[in-house]
Amino acid sequence: MSRTALCAPNLRMALAGLARESVHCGLNQGTSGNVSARSSEGFLITPSGQDMATLTATDMVAMEMNGEVSETGRPSSEWRFHRDIYAAFPEAEAVVHAHSPFAVALACLRRDIPPFHYMVAMAGGVDIRCAAYATFGTQALSDAVLAALRDRRACLMANHGLVAWGRSLPAALALAREVEALSGQYLNACQVGQPVLLSEAEMREVLEKFKDYGSRA
Repeated sequence: MSRTALCAPNLRMALAGLARESVHCGLNQGTSGNVSARSSEGFLITPSGQDMATLTATDMVAMEMNGEVSETGRPSSEWRFHRDIYAAFPEAEAVVHAHSPFAVALACLRRDIPPFHYMVAMAGGVDIRCAAYATFGTQALSDAVLAALRDRRACLMANHGLVAWGRSLPAALALAREVEALSGQYLNACQVGQPVLLSEAEMREVLEKFKDYGSRA
């Protein structure tokens, strides 16, 4: 559902629900990770240093695109890459950042997810890149994330986790869960041997078929 279909109170409730769901589905735990949603004034984001499993609508922090906090509350330290994703991708309505186990493990190896499985195309390209390392909460990290997200909807973050954006809150969460699953599958396959990768032509065919699938999602 887009921002035009949700009024501000409902958007706050939906975003808080998304934060809690990210814990329930195993993407985040404790205070790790953060989620946001585009709003008519800028974006709403989860607060800094609070347990994601207990967040409510009143905990959400409203921010303007210039980085100003429009009300009381301390936003997540990662607000910069959320803001920059919304600026770079006009179709992005929600962003999920997670410290999920498999994505973190793969990100600590600083490895991309290659086309070992056709579902890699769900992130928008023939692979899922791993962004270069930078300290959390910095503009340098946001710049690295934006570079890895070029023509993509998700990426890993070196020694950190994953980030995914979607055209709705459920779509962003679903993609983050898919990237976590793919991270685990790729790690498992690598325990046995070198996975056989799909060719670029094969992945391009999948991407073409996913155009309609993605629009329905």
